[in-house]
Amino acid sequence: MKVKGAVLLARSAFVKKHFGEQAWKDVLAAVSADDRTVFAGLLTTGWYPFETGQRLDDAIVRVIGKGDRKVFEELGAASARENLTTVHKMFVKGLAPQGFMANAPMIYGFYYDTGKRTYEPTGPSSGVMTTFDAGSYSVVDCLTVIGWHREALAMCGATEVTIQETACRARGDAVCRYEFRWRFGAVA
Repeated sequence: MKVKGAVLLARSAFVKKHFGEQAWKDVLAAVSADDRTVFAGLLTTGWYPFETGQRLDDAIVRVIGKGDRKVFEELGAASARENLTTVHKMFVKGLAPQGFMANAPMIYGFYYDTGKRTYEPTGPSSGVMTTFDAGSYSVVDCLTVIGWHREALAMCGATEVTIQETACRARGDAVCRYEFRWRFGAVA
């Protein structure tokens, strides 16, 4: 499985913005020389091995998160703010939360090259998103997905967004499944 360079560049930007240039240098020092070479030449639209990104994620957890993986929810939110206000702003522009979430299958293809994602509304302010057949997966990638979608929904006007991952391939399940709830306007 491969991921877009935009995903990896968002991680770099997040670390630099929130923790400083030295923190990014410390993260790079925690990966191999081959990976450092890849990170030095990242292209937004390029495709890179998921495993390369996973090694970067592991280094971020060790160096920045001090072992706490929750830093990846913050990273996901920062990635959404970066990408959904620039190159992918068409995904949120003028859309209410359900309209945005209906695009989950298409959005998935912009960031990952294998597998698929579905979204089914379960009410006016809730739904279930499921990722099938991803070539690679990790707990921290799922946390990034949660942070990204929480921020994207907020950008569409949702408040009190809760996302619970009820199944995860990294924990042995067949799929990654996320249950969403939010408030929007007068609808609960």
